Amino acid sequence: MAQSTPPPWLDDQERRTWLALITVVTMLPSALDAQLAPGSDINYFEYTVMAGLSEQPDRTLQMKHLALFANGSLSRLSHAMTRLEQRGWVRRGKDPTNGRLTVATLTDEGYDHIVSAAPSHVSEVRRMVFDPLTPAQISALEEIASRIAAALGAPDDPFGPIP
Repeated sequence: MAQSTPPPWLDDQERRTWLALITVVTMLPSALDAQLAPGSDINYFEYTVMAGLSEQPDRTLQMKHLALFANGSLSRLSHAMTRLEQRGWVRRGKDPTNGRLTVATLTDEGYDHIVSAAPSHVSEVRRMVFDPLTPAQISALEEIASRIAAALGAPDDPFGPIP
């Protein structure tokens, strides 16, 4: 077996940066879940699903595209959709252009619910992410996060219009 050269270890600053990033990546979704749970009866993943649908024409999107948007598997999305359907906030149906595909649609009641949940969610995002930063740090964070997202293969505008 050929011996390969190990990659260089992280230096002290890289290690501290990596640990800080991992802390944010792991703690932020849980913190957003905790903020949403008491008042809105949805978790962060469900919020993302409903918010994504709210931004689409006719509040409708193919399930496979919605799973990509929400960064979840089709199985996870299906379970979330079942919970949201039971509350009357979304519905699933056949894609009118291709009956083999399923689309998700945000109902009027679901739209009203996401609109009512959004202000407190945005306030919490602002408090946890943006308020601790200066305008220059926010600009740097945008550039840094965009570069990391690109290295991960994310689209340039993951929250823009979805086909």
